[in-house]
Amino acid sequence: MQRLLEIMARLRDPQHGCPWDLQQTFATIAPYTIEEAYEVADAIGREDLDAIREELGDLLFQVVFHARLAQEQGAFGFADVVAAISDKMERRHPHVFGDAPTMELTAQAASWEAFKRDEREAAGERDTSALAGIARGLPEWQRAVKLQSRAARVGFDWPGHAPVIAKLHEEIGEVEAEFAALERGPDTAAAQDRLEDEIGDLLFVAANLARHAKVDVGSAMRRANRKFERRFRAMEALAKHEGQPLETLSLEAQEACWNRVKAQER
Repeated sequence: MQRLLEIMARLRDPQHGCPWDLQQTFATIAPYTIEEAYEVADAIGREDLDAIREELGDLLFQVVFHARLAQEQGAFGFADVVAAISDKMERRHPHVFGDAPTMELTAQAASWEAFKRDEREAAGERDTSALAGIARGLPEWQRAVKLQSRAARVGFDWPGHAPVIAKLHEEIGEVEAEFAALERGPDTAAAQDRLEDEIGDLLFVAANLARHAKVDVGSAMRRANRKFERRFRAMEALAKHEGQPLETLSLEAQEACWNRVKAQER
């Protein structure tokens, strides 16, 4: 760890450091931090332990980079980051590091949220909503699930998956109605805004369905993306093998190719 901190310090040295690293700020580094977290998740999804090791290192370097930027401003350093998370973990696990009795998972989740609420109040945050503290920087699908989960804790939730599926059909109908309205009238900014609103509702309900199914939305989307990529590449290979590049085929022929690939997978 000390070696990595020294490397970071050298990279940010005003006289002998790396020009690119010296130009960076919290804001310019933030997208890389998010990207590295996703690359960790991708390596985990592929069950590639070597890649997980490498991507965790990349993610750790992001933490070190942010801490170095803060240290240069006299705000905090890497040791302060470590101390803060260590204190937080011990404080939020009194059943492990204190004398509190062990709780079952549902009660533990409620206790965790109570700790977070108390910490926000101690920090002077005045927002007392059940939705307080949900980061706005999260990917929107993840924020949707968190909003729904928080609302569910005070009883605002569907009783099961069936009404969510019914709501999903309802939202699809509303999206279809907006498309029909666009076909009948001019494609105005207001019409596009209504369509975006309805598609947003549809996606929000889809995220809710995943939550009721105890399916991680990000994991499900990664699986769908991998499936599409695998099948599309197989389509390209099949078309090339038959002497007809995929882009030269009609949509009907491409659809037939897609169905052949699906059949081969089964």
